[in-house]
Amino acid sequence: MRSVKHLRNAAAVPASARRCLIAVALATIAACSSFLPRSETLTDSPWQSFEEAQRTFDQIIPHTTTVVDLKRLKLDPASNPNVTILSYSDVLRRFIPSPSIDAKSLDPGIQECLRAATRCQGYEVDHKVLKRDRYGNFWADIFNFKRKVDIVGWRFNAVVLITDELVVYKLTGGQPAIHEHEESKNPLGPFQGAGEALFR
Repeated sequence: MRSVKHLRNAAAVPASARRCLIAVALATIAACSSFLPRSETLTDSPWQSFEEAQRTFDQIIPHTTTVVDLKRLKLDPASNPNVTILSYSDVLRRFIPSPSIDAKSLDPGIQECLRAATRCQGYEVDHKVLKRDRYGNFWADIFNFKRKVDIVGWRFNAVVLITDELVVYKLTGGQPAIHEHEESKNPLGPFQGAGEALFR
């Protein structure tokens, strides 16, 4: 009788204990996931969002905005690492990459810059902000069996053509919202590289 009673008590207690263990396990998994690495790709920039960058370029008016005005808008290659200077040759290759392209079909501002030859230059902006968050099973990720990455951010690019210190053309584009998922599986986990090397 005593052994039967003991078994009944032992069976009654684990019900609440199991719930506690499950709660602890879930909390541990959540905590482990938060330990996964995170990274961010960006460069110093006066813009915190795609919309903010677009508003800056909306202030640029061809045949009115000058190089001095561009500096006021923080579009100065000397201080803004996102701005690249395009030479006349760069502009020519960008807009007439093939002899089959008729220059007369291009925007009048582009034609004006090309006619100016060496007095023509451009500013190119390519700004990207990407945040990479790894999520999922901590142990599968850390031992390289399965890795999931959530990528969010935005990208803004633009071209401004300048002739004799005066803007004659502008073009903007990019991706206001980037949201991608990456997933990689390695059956051999941490030995994946060594396994592949054996079959080379």
